[in-house]
Amino acid sequence: MSPIRAFRSLGNSFGLTWWAKVETLDPSVNYWFGPFLTRRSLKRNLSIFLDDLSLEGATSISHRFIRCRRSEPLTT
Repeated sequence: MSPIRAFRSLGNSFGLTWWAKVETLDPSVNYWFGPFLTRRSLKRNLSIFLDDLSLEGATSISHRFIRCRRSEPLTT
């Protein structure tokens, strides 16, 4: 495991990492995108994930940034 990945995992275990909760209406799914060490890095990488969802046909996509601890499942 790379040092950055280990640090991210440790930060997540303490609830210090940033996640994006992404919600779509069609299909009706909640996705969790993360973890990221900074809100800035999350913002920088989120557009790629949102573009992928759009290309797959997801509609009414919304998101919010949350600093928290997350584990599986990352989709609901």
